[in-house]
Amino acid sequence: MLKRRAQQIGTGGAVISPYAKRLVNKVLDSGRLSYGPYLKRFERDFALMHERQFGVVCSSGTAALQIALLALKEHDQWRDGDEVLVPAVTFIATSNVVLHNNLRPVFVDIDPRTYNIDPRLIEARITPRTRAIMPVHLFGLSADMLPIHRIARQHKLRIIEDSCEAAGVAYRGKPVGSMGDISCYSMYIAHLVTTGVGGMILTNDPELVVRCRSLVNHGRDAIYIASDDDRGKRGMALQEVVARRFNFVSVGHSHRVTEMEGALGVAQLRELPRTLRTRQRHAARLLAGLAPYAEHLALPSWPAHAEHAFMMFPLVVREESPLKRDALVAHLEEWNIETRPIFPLLNQPVYKKLFGDIESQYPVAERIVRDGLFIGCHPEMGREDVEYVLAVFRKFFEGVV
Repeated sequence: MLKRRAQQIGTGGAVISPYAKRLVNKVLDSGRLSYGPYLKRFERDFALMHERQFGVVCSSGTAALQIALLALKEHDQWRDGDEVLVPAVTFIATSNVVLHNNLRPVFVDIDPRTYNIDPRLIEARITPRTRAIMPVHLFGLSADMLPIHRIARQHKLRIIEDSCEAAGVAYRGKPVGSMGDISCYSMYIAHLVTTGVGGMILTNDPELVVRCRSLVNHGRDAIYIASDDDRGKRGMALQEVVARRFNFVSVGHSHRVTEMEGALGVAQLRELPRTLRTRQRHAARLLAGLAPYAEHLALPSWPAHAEHAFMMFPLVVREESPLKRDALVAHLEEWNIETRPIFPLLNQPVYKKLFGDIESQYPVAERIVRDGLFIGCHPEMGREDVEYVLAVFRKFFEGVV
């Protein structure tokens, strides 16, 4: 007889290794908490892993997107009200940062198989005021960047890759986040690389990286970001730093993190390959165990040229099935398996107030949001947790099919 778990199986979780704890303790022993060697190493290693030249660490993936857009807006002299294309299914932060920068999000419906932005629908949404495309790599699966890149170049648009859920993931043999003008990642709890809080901005553009680093630090002159940027200098070099180190060249933000996040990040990058293998192993078992119910549930699918990291495990109740998503959700939650809807966006109260009742204009997104959910697929789960999840699904289908 199946026994209900006392402890919830959450949608996300992380494992902090002894190595990570040693590095954090080294930071504490050093007394240096502000931007220093661990954060610099984390930026360098993260950029190298994703085949980018420059990295800027910040306080969250949302902050990374906010700063990336602001840097491009300033650099390219966009006007308030200019447009950025975003998918109609994504975490609300993606489009919120467009609004925060006094720009206008223009939504594009999604691919029914991958739940990422559908490249076939992008060009119809481009107007004379479109300045950028912001594809989102949802759940650890890359958007189809090849046609997106082609469209952007044809229309002279910037690409900001929202890679928050896809650190270390491959697309056509290249790291996700390596094809846009700028890419943004999240290190929030339960992400593929987690430092508790944190984000990363990557780019190959030396002007953009200087601007981003400044904007993360209140708009300060980038000659002085770390507290030791004046050390070891003499003569005119020292005088220049002294003269400029309290200059602010733009209206920036405070999106800094501590050396402790940097230490966690350094450790997490070393452990990322094992983390991805664990997620993919859990996903393979879930896919096999849920295969008998494929006539009722659309299971995760991905093209051969892309890797899936399974930051979460998405499921969509098929239109032709008599099952109801909410009944499945209620069953899973009753058995202590946490669920989430697949990122409702256009039907949220604040967006209905801002944009009106537009959800029906995006039929794929509307259906996925109505009938979709996701569950956990993370390294904090063990094999017995995965088997329990499958047993709970079996119990549900025994009662309704």
